[in-house]
Amino acid sequence: MNRKKIIKYSLVGLLAIFITWLWIVPCRLFSDVSYSTVVEDRNGQLIGARISQDQQWRFPLQDSLPEKYEKCLVRFEDKGFYHHLGVSPSAIARAIKQNLEAGRIKSGASTITMQVARMSRRKERTFMQKLIEAFMAFRIEAQYSKHEILQLYAAHAPYGGNVVGFPAGCWRYLGHDGSNLSWGEAAVMAVLQNSPSMINLAKKRPLLLEKRNRLLKSLYESGDITKGDYELAVEEPLPSNPNKIPSAAPHLVEWYAQKNNGEYVRTTVDLNLQKDVEAIAKRRNDELRVRGIHDLAIVVIDVQSGEVIAYCGNANSSVKRAGVCVDVARSRRSSGSLLKPLLYCAALQDGYILPNTLLPDIPININGFRPSNYNKEFCGAVPASEALSKSLNVPNVLLLRDYGIDHFIEILRRCGLSTINRTADVYGLSLILGGAEISLLDITRAYAKMARNYEYSVASRNNDYDNPGYVENFEKSFILTDKAALFHTIEAMKRVERLDHMDMYKISGYRDIAWKTGTSYGARDAWSVGFDHRYAVGVWAGNAEGQGVAELTGVHTASPVMFDVFNHLTYSKKDGKKWFSNLKVSDGAEMKVCRESGMLAGLECPNPVTQVMPFNGVNSGVCKYHHVVKVTEDGKYRVSNMDEASVNATYFTLPANMEYFYKKNHPEYVTLPPYSDVFIGEKSKSNLGFIYPQNGAVLSCVGKSADEENGVLFELAHKRPMTEVFWFIDGRYLSSTVGEHKLQIEMEEGKHKISVVDENGDKAEVRVENRR
Repeated sequence: MNRKKIIKYSLVGLLAIFITWLWIVPCRLFSDVSYSTVVEDRNGQLIGARISQDQQWRFPLQDSLPEKYEKCLVRFEDKGFYHHLGVSPSAIARAIKQNLEAGRIKSGASTITMQVARMSRRKERTFMQKLIEAFMAFRIEAQYSKHEILQLYAAHAPYGGNVVGFPAGCWRYLGHDGSNLSWGEAAVMAVLQNSPSMINLAKKRPLLLEKRNRLLKSLYESGDITKGDYELAVEEPLPSNPNKIPSAAPHLVEWYAQKNNGEYVRTTVDLNLQKDVEAIAKRRNDELRVRGIHDLAIVVIDVQSGEVIAYCGNANSSVKRAGVCVDVARSRRSSGSLLKPLLYCAALQDGYILPNTLLPDIPININGFRPSNYNKEFCGAVPASEALSKSLNVPNVLLLRDYGIDHFIEILRRCGLSTINRTADVYGLSLILGGAEISLLDITRAYAKMARNYEYSVASRNNDYDNPGYVENFEKSFILTDKAALFHTIEAMKRVERLDHMDMYKISGYRDIAWKTGTSYGARDAWSVGFDHRYAVGVWAGNAEGQGVAELTGVHTASPVMFDVFNHLTYSKKDGKKWFSNLKVSDGAEMKVCRESGMLAGLECPNPVTQVMPFNGVNSGVCKYHHVVKVTEDGKYRVSNMDEASVNATYFTLPANMEYFYKKNHPEYVTLPPYSDVFIGEKSKSNLGFIYPQNGAVLSCVGKSADEENGVLFELAHKRPMTEVFWFIDGRYLSSTVGEHKLQIEMEEGKHKISVVDENGDKAEVRVENRR
């Protein structure tokens, strides 16, 4: 091969390498640069931001730049930007002439593209670096559009201090995002990034004003702006002192900084509402802090869409103290009574109960677990809806026992309570009384889903609850879907009562709210979560570090905050007083229900009422408390079936241990008449029953009260209290009682049978185990 061919092929090869380097090999710019996390509300307003890893306020690239800013930037920095290929020969010639005339380097002839190369490399300014930047500029022009180059420039141009890029600069110096710039503002932003030394707005305002007006005049002379725009722009005042980056919803912003670091995040939060909620949280927290309650969290959810529209992870985050940085809206806290509505709804949906099925409310001891109600009293029997609205502990514990702990745990998980992650053996029956840990965000969303599943048809639903673009991605399989069960749950929650019987609804402008409160053991957590057809609001109050406060309760501490938030929510005129739509017959099944027991009406139940019930309600059981008995014509005595001088009478009769408490609160309750002296036939099997302890209880001879120091106090209910009752332990006679049937019994360690028999031969027994 001759010399000419070698040279020819070498040149072709070099040209191919150059073309490959120029157009094919990726020119990676700013690959090692970290960006701030920027969190916006639903309308694109800035909620807050977190500084980048290199401690710069450098916002990620934007999809578009304001047209006014783009024109100002090109006019000020590189008039021939749209006409050159990265390097401007005319700019080089002009720079040489200016530098020779000045006797020093006055102009560097850098184009916008070359400046992008320089900012990407971050090297010292030398002649050699300038050449490298020129070569890089060709590559950048070959691989990026003019629009993309301007985006890169705007995102990385210095604005003084640790403020980098046009978006961060706008917030710093203009106090807004720059989407609606005036011509004066656009000119200021173009000039500032060219001269970081002018960033001190207080000291060099005349020079900045001169440069800004010169740029505006140039724009006018080139025809980019009209005379009117020019005259208005030069009259605009310069920015005043630098602004702080907005800092609403700090805990939410921090969460996104961990999850979506260095990104723009568009949330569903409404910034205006967010500010209102934070103001409420601060004001209320200031009031609570004097009582030793330092932390407060609030979550607001749009019921129809499932969007989180306000999120206050912790109030008063500016106060320097332990716990202030804890996002308690996401923290695991004891659930208190907040799971009771979910159990009630699940039991209705699965046919375990009807809305007003009577549940026992009596002293119980289940393997050493002795729950009591908040007021330390018992009702004997209470409708399930009332057990929910009054948040009675004993009936709900017994309902959970019948429903099944494992079954309920699965329900809770499918309701989105992701922190319910232990087994039934670990939780036990205390699960329903606060034995589990939940987050405010999870439980508020679960309540909102109940409201949504009832009020909005399947066809109108979207997957906003589960969209990763919202606060979190939750399971789509929310399992409580029976409309009748949801309706009756919502109605019961609407009747929630204050312990002090004050009219809480006056606080909320007489708007109906379905709500539930909760207080954890040791007064460490106060909850209040409520909803209507439009919004769900959740509030938690307490101390993030876990200290209890004696006066901390859901009703008195958290509920006023919840209703305060409801008062600040926006309703249309149509929605202002609206409640959930009425239950349709097609949403369930019509059933005849006993008015007194709340169960399916039996043949003996007088005047049953027809109601729409959950479909599975047919499996809930027929009334077992109404009985037809034969009595004397005057109704004073029960008689034998063979006695002709008798009439049939229907009685509503509870077991003895339930009746003992029930009749104290229900003067209208009529007990069965006694047997006639001449009747010695079959008698009722429910004349007496143990109040405490229950069968199978695990006890200790060293009691929990003064009355139990030398044994265990047994208590018996008898429908005819003046009947004499004889007591036995393991077949050995102990004593007898009349009137008040209580007996202190000492027992050896081990299992024992306590039996009783009255003077008429009625018997009852319990088997217990004594553990020292």
